[in-house]
Amino acid sequence: MTKILLTGATGFVGARTLNALAAKGADVVAVTRGAPGRTAPNISWLKADLTQAEDRARLVREAGATHLLHLGWRAVYGDVSNSPENIDWLGHSLALARHFIEAGGQRIVGCGTCFEYDWRQGVCVEELTPIAPSTLYGSAKHAFHVALEGFARSGKFSLAWARPFFIYGEDENPTRLVASVAHALLEGRPAETSHGRQIRDYLHIDDVAEGLAALALSDAAGAYNIASGQAITLKDIIFELANQAGRPDLVRLGARQAQPYEPPIIVGDTRKTFEAIGWKARIDLKTGVGMTLEGMRARKKAS
Repeated sequence: MTKILLTGATGFVGARTLNALAAKGADVVAVTRGAPGRTAPNISWLKADLTQAEDRARLVREAGATHLLHLGWRAVYGDVSNSPENIDWLGHSLALARHFIEAGGQRIVGCGTCFEYDWRQGVCVEELTPIAPSTLYGSAKHAFHVALEGFARSGKFSLAWARPFFIYGEDENPTRLVASVAHALLEGRPAETSHGRQIRDYLHIDDVAEGLAALALSDAAGAYNIASGQAITLKDIIFELANQAGRPDLVRLGARQAQPYEPPIIVGDTRKTFEAIGWKARIDLKTGVGMTLEGMRARKKAS
């Protein structure tokens, strides 16, 4: 019987992935450092701090899981390229994976990032685009993947690696683009952004969660983009938010400098993922922005 150990289960991505796994009938052991999240007949919770060696060993032992879907990683915003916490979490993640493998775990699905790719290529294809991360975050994630691949050569477990692209949704960190613009508009403040000509691959958090759940429950091995496959300018995303919020007058394109290292285009190719697990993003930008704004309005009203 399949039992999935899900780390990061109360985070932005993890909480939605837990919902997706539960909806598919998966037996999930969810991990939290604090209060448990949602409950359901097929969800159980274990409290553990993944930064503590004794907790990692105990967690694997008590969970008795066949699959590990590892989403736990210290979210670092603003200084993602330099934070040494990425190195710390590389070590924590490797130690957890080792415990899981030595306990007889059958499958690991790790969560990487599009930050692993050489962004100078523009369109990122799993087997073709070079891996050349330009941030410490991307480097740490890639190092984890390489180490897991070495473990997997033993033939004792199967390995899949997800590379999500740019994610948005009502619960995301307020410093990120969609959230920062949406909060400003809903609060009647100017939404100050860069020129907005950058082309990116954005997808709604619910699509990401469905993709991760589908990958975890499949037999697919290798690396897979979790992306929309759609190229869209940041300007178009910003004005979709502004128009649906009814405040296009508050948009201030060019008020902030674009980062000098930002490439003009970052888009994920999705053919391999669809062929392997039958998943593709289904929430278009208009719908996803509407869902995001609706959720944010409800939270502001409740607070």
